[in-house]
Amino acid sequence: MDQKRKTYGIDIAGVHRELQLFEVKPGLKIAILNILGDTELVEACAAALAEKLSNLRYDVLVTAEAKSIPIAHALSVATEKPYVILRKSYKPYMGDAIQSETLSITTGEPQTLYLDEKDWKMINKKDVVILDDVISTGSTLQGMRMILEKAGAKVKAEAAILTEGERAKWANIISLGHLPVFTD
Repeated sequence: MDQKRKTYGIDIAGVHRELQLFEVKPGLKIAILNILGDTELVEACAAALAEKLSNLRYDVLVTAEAKSIPIAHALSVATEKPYVILRKSYKPYMGDAIQSETLSITTGEPQTLYLDEKDWKMINKKDVVILDDVISTGSTLQGMRMILEKAGAKVKAEAAILTEGERAKWANIISLGHLPVFTD
């Protein structure tokens, strides 16, 4: 592990980070934002996103497992709104769960998202904000939308710390910044 990876520097909510570049397929690299364990960045992003969402009326935040859980929790504290996590594996205690398939750019493989029966009851007929750490291809976002539609929730907005790739594609996303993709 002596090899020094190239990085991409970015300022997010007043915090500077050097994001390591990883190849996700031949000739295509992305800058990886990993907020797990980065309390300073998570807290700064939650405060900035809370400000951007302050004029919006909604009931619940919804995110997908796992890297965006810290921002969902911190934003929940900042906004005093509950949050729901769409899980990536089914457990028997989840009861009559709703599911949807997605394809994440970071894993490169299909994943299934599940909405726990308990959480289904919490978001049914509610206004929700979809939240993610980085929106890249939109596949996870689409999977979340499908589950929320099946659950009877109304998506009021979609938010992320960062968007990635084609900037114009994400014009309606409430975000704190944008990442380019890197080609050889």
